[in-house]
Amino acid sequence: MNAFGLILIGLILLCTTTTSSLQCNHLPLQQRNVIENSLRLLDKMGKKFPQQCLREKMSFRFPEQVLKPRQKETVKMAIEEIFQHIFYIFSKNLTLAAWDGTALEQFQNGLYQQIEQLEACIIKKQTHYFWSKEVNRLKLKKYFQKIDCFLRDKQHNLCSWEISRAEMRRCLQLIDKVIRRL
Repeated sequence: MNAFGLILIGLILLCTTTTSSLQCNHLPLQQRNVIENSLRLLDKMGKKFPQQCLREKMSFRFPEQVLKPRQKETVKMAIEEIFQHIFYIFSKNLTLAAWDGTALEQFQNGLYQQIEQLEACIIKKQTHYFWSKEVNRLKLKKYFQKIDCFLRDKQHNLCSWEISRAEMRRCLQLIDKVIRRL
């Protein structure tokens, strides 16, 4: 390959890296937009919270400390993990939910795109973030397992899905507060 070809490859790589880093610099704004859209879609998916489900309400206790670390990188990792869990929960056994399918699909697509963007922007190094990331990952896993078990125990009935939808709304609102502070 001649020198001109090498220069072209270098320029392409430089532009790609610059574009990628610009995209990552605007990530908090993109996340706020995705969260606002996700909250709107959660509302659109179902109707008002059914009165008959009030007696089945459960407190899952979101581990808010996972969104309070000092390093932005750790917060981004926690947000990515949360989005992955929400995506997983909203990707199975939805037959009894009776939600608007289009809104649900748009909700899932938005989460998936945000997961992809976060993965591209997060520097996955085994540094000082590793310990807190693993501790946070375990806390989040336990929290989302409670929701998953609740859905299974209730056989994915309408009320269990409505309670889970309300809980996901709360998660997204907490993430939105954190992103606004970053």
